Amino acid sequence: MQIKQCFAYAVMILVGGQTQAAPEPRVNPVTAKIPLGDIIVAVEDFVQLPQTQDSSSQNTNAAHARIQYIQPFGNTFGKLIINDLRGILYLTDDRASEPRIYLDLRKESVGFDDSMFPNEMGLSGVAFHPEFTSIGKAGFGKFYTAYSATSDSGIADYLDDDAASHESVIREWTAHNPRGLKFSGTSREVFRVGQFAPNHNVGHIAFNPVAEVGSEDYGVLYATFGDGGVANDPREHGQSLASPLSTIIRIKPLAVTKNQAYGIPTDNPFLNHPTAAPEIWVYGLRHAQHYSWDSRGRMFITDIGQNMVEEVNLGIAGANYGWRLREGAFSTAFGVADGEPGRVYPLPADDPGFVYPIAQYDHDEGRAIGSGYVYEGTAIPELVGKFVFADIVDGRIFYIDTDNLLSGQLQTIYELRLSFAGEEQALTAVSSFANSYDDGARVDLRLGTDALGELYILTKGDGWVRRLLPSD
Repeated sequence: MQIKQCFAYAVMILVGGQTQAAPEPRVNPVTAKIPLGDIIVAVEDFVQLPQTQDSSSQNTNAAHARIQYIQPFGNTFGKLIINDLRGILYLTDDRASEPRIYLDLRKESVGFDDSMFPNEMGLSGVAFHPEFTSIGKAGFGKFYTAYSATSDSGIADYLDDDAASHESVIREWTAHNPRGLKFSGTSREVFRVGQFAPNHNVGHIAFNPVAEVGSEDYGVLYATFGDGGVANDPREHGQSLASPLSTIIRIKPLAVTKNQAYGIPTDNPFLNHPTAAPEIWVYGLRHAQHYSWDSRGRMFITDIGQNMVEEVNLGIAGANYGWRLREGAFSTAFGVADGEPGRVYPLPADDPGFVYPIAQYDHDEGRAIGSGYVYEGTAIPELVGKFVFADIVDGRIFYIDTDNLLSGQLQTIYELRLSFAGEEQALTAVSSFANSYDDGARVDLRLGTDALGELYILTKGDGWVRRLLPSD
């Protein structure tokens, strides 16, 4: 059930000869400050990735390694995979063995490109088919990567004629030996989308880890796409169903036909919509950085706002999260008459029924929401059941309770307290770096998890993966 948050407002219009006052923008949209929580966790060095370099000549990103996620290596217990946006998949394990290169896209003939906008372009995600180690199954040895490719390296399924910047690609790889320490095998392209600008492109890809064999969601691949870039969604992809931009898509990568490199699940919400891309599962997202599922099958989506509000949403099939008319639980300038771009406004009384966040914060508290997971490990009992998420730029880590969640019912956000070698500190004091893309130092923080549900933090400036542990 969606709970609408409605605020009365009026625009400068004539109604029966009377002029009504225009809505006032919210200068400080989320007034409540995020409090420090009662939970303190220890942060322990795990592994440091080798230093890599952007292919860009602009030198816009001085990160040691643009590490994005750490996650289980398929369903092989104990092994972990780490992707560097600069094109490399690294293999390590839960004993923190020295990372070794599993696959280097820079050395493959797949059109890989990270040169135009090195804060976002590159190898953005990897996902292992649930049958990766199941001999004789259709998904044996198969995994998928999401990455940026040059515009002339293939024919896009969507927006091939609007690919002035680059193209976003999902590619399938088939390993001869899924238990090998270095990839050897074949690959094929699954999906490609044209990108008119260098940012807000393909992001996270994943299979639902709790989907059971025989269920509609088993072996179905999800992938998120931003609105195409620049600012203010200039192509208005957010409220369009015509292309995958501003959406999370849902496809069956093994359902190959002679005309298409993938299939469409029969329960996709827009499958029979006459003008919609049938791959779309949800839409109205600006730049959904990440999504994850908990053991109850609930999907949590983190969506980066523009100038004002960062948000956490529940994933609901067919949902419209409102961009570019909404940012968090507020209207944007495009949702009111004579609004000023970059500002947010109260919701109208006649709100059309967008799906609204379960948590949000404004730019007094951070600047870009990153990845998040419901903690279901055992090492930190007081954190069990909390949805833990991070701000990419400021490096703060937050959490919310997840009992009885409903879209539109905002949860209280708390800040997770971090202890380094017994001293409570902000992550900025431990790991931050100067970046010409952003004024001053940034952390460039991401979260990851292992097969046991334990949490890790990844910082690009120093290339370290660190593990969260109990504080005592």
